[in-house]
Amino acid sequence: MSTFTTRPEITGTHGVAAATHWLAAQTAMGVLERGGNAFDAAVAGGFVLQVVEPHLNGAGGEVPILFWSEKDRRMQSVCGQGAAPAEASAATFRHLGLEQVPGIGLLPATVPGAFGAWLTMLRDHGTWSLADVLAPAIGYARDGYPLIPRAVQAIVAVQALFREHWPSSAEVWLPDGQVPKPGALFCQPRLAATYERIVRTAESDGDGTRTGTIDAALRCWYQGFVAREIDSYYRTAQVRDTTGERHAGLLRFDDMAQWQPTVESPLTVDFGRYTLAKCGFWSQGPAFLEQIGMLRHAGLEQHAPHTAGFVHRIAEAAKLALADRLAWYGSAPGASREAQMALLSDDYLRQRWMAVGDRASQQLQPGAPLGHAPRLPDLYVAARTLRTADTRFGIGEPTFAALPPVAEWAEREVFVGDTCHIDVIDRHGNMVAATPSGGWLSSSPVIPALGFAINTRLQMTWLDDGLPNTVTPGVPPCTTLSPSLALRDGEPYMVFGTPGGDQQDQWSPAFFLRHAVHGMNLQEAIDAPAWHVDHFPASFWPRATTLNRLTVESRFSPEVLDALRAQGHDVKVGEPWSESRLSACTREHDAKGRLLLRAAANPRGMQGYAVGR
Repeated sequence: MSTFTTRPEITGTHGVAAATHWLAAQTAMGVLERGGNAFDAAVAGGFVLQVVEPHLNGAGGEVPILFWSEKDRRMQSVCGQGAAPAEASAATFRHLGLEQVPGIGLLPATVPGAFGAWLTMLRDHGTWSLADVLAPAIGYARDGYPLIPRAVQAIVAVQALFREHWPSSAEVWLPDGQVPKPGALFCQPRLAATYERIVRTAESDGDGTRTGTIDAALRCWYQGFVAREIDSYYRTAQVRDTTGERHAGLLRFDDMAQWQPTVESPLTVDFGRYTLAKCGFWSQGPAFLEQIGMLRHAGLEQHAPHTAGFVHRIAEAAKLALADRLAWYGSAPGASREAQMALLSDDYLRQRWMAVGDRASQQLQPGAPLGHAPRLPDLYVAARTLRTADTRFGIGEPTFAALPPVAEWAEREVFVGDTCHIDVIDRHGNMVAATPSGGWLSSSPVIPALGFAINTRLQMTWLDDGLPNTVTPGVPPCTTLSPSLALRDGEPYMVFGTPGGDQQDQWSPAFFLRHAVHGMNLQEAIDAPAWHVDHFPASFWPRATTLNRLTVESRFSPEVLDALRAQGHDVKVGEPWSESRLSACTREHDAKGRLLLRAAANPRGMQGYAVGR
């Protein structure tokens, strides 16, 4: 095989950063250059992502974070996934005549957790002030940044919704009534003003210390003017959503005031000399761990990454892990912590792998940890919902194309969802991986006084009673967002991740295995031809179920595609660079004990970048 890569694998000693947008990566590196640590850099880059990738995330979104603290010599997870409002119950939605939480609008909102998660990590592990880490994002929002073509496509796709039904969004995203031009400098002055007000208020109300100012900013967001403006808008606005009707929201001041991010030890699974760490069962991260645990028994060293054997084995493991996600993941009262932890045991994962054969599975097959029978939601609800739904203006995911009639949409995959990611390692060895999302420009209307929209993550819950992921007041939905961290020989080694909704914990395991088993460097493992399976109900509204669909990049050889079809896979061939959005950073010591850092980023979409020195 050719060793050509689209970019070099970045190598340095001072610091490295990789992100889904070059401005975020360079912002993070700029912080490292000026003496900040990885936590300062990731937070600054994360807030920049809210501005420069507004079609994929925003200030009102959420973020899970995994990090390694060299000072504490431990890895931790920050849950920045906000909880369901107190008024959000299955009964509430059924009273509205709904069988599903809508995909857009005000009803699907959870507490926006990104602000709290970023600032909690900054307070506890960073060194920079609130004003300094927010300065780059404020500057881009106030003075302008180049609007990438993908963001313009997103605006075009929903401009009729903005013009006819969401005027506050039209004011922000259609300045002077016009769709902005790709590459032109675009400003978000209201968002800049909101963050500037938070900085002023926090500096005035805090105790004068760095941490005191950050605590004051958290109060400003969750118990101050931000929470009050969200409460007022969600109480009074009547907003059109995917039901085709207008609804007010459920999010309230008290929901904001009572929430805070949680910091916990991540879940882990071993694979040879590696220990893989993921967020808890409030995320889909354990699906990555299940796959890695199954694939310990798959003999992948005998199957090169470009072969059908490699693809088939990983695809079939993904089917089993994502079936378990459907049956067992979540934090609602219907969840069993005992059963969840059993999913990661080697005995269970070995038994699961024994269900994989030479033929592609045609069935949705959740397992029975500890002998507990799985219970699934009503998978026919999507078809019933679509009979009366209004999909003209978008669905649950970010939308980038004109929408066809309802009768056609399931056959025409024009809805392309995504999110963001950032990885940072500093000269001390601190490591951060974060996957911010939610609050994208097409998710819900801009709150006029704040200049940003709120997430719609509640669409990932079910209205069936008693499930692990049943919509429940005060409980976060099970999110698809899933950063990754790896140890090697017991030492911190790699932070990595990708956007992609249900694909995140498919693209990430394949990347890791190309690197860990077959020795590809980071950029080679990112550039290699990729794929994903659809074999589950989608996490985003309307949650339609597809089985045994394998979508592969056309860079796989015809012989490999034929072999996969012969094994029973329903193979769909996509564009040559259409799968995966990985970025990654690693650290290790050389023979003299010096810290050596590396980084790489995804070339697909032509905006991700890795930097370092």
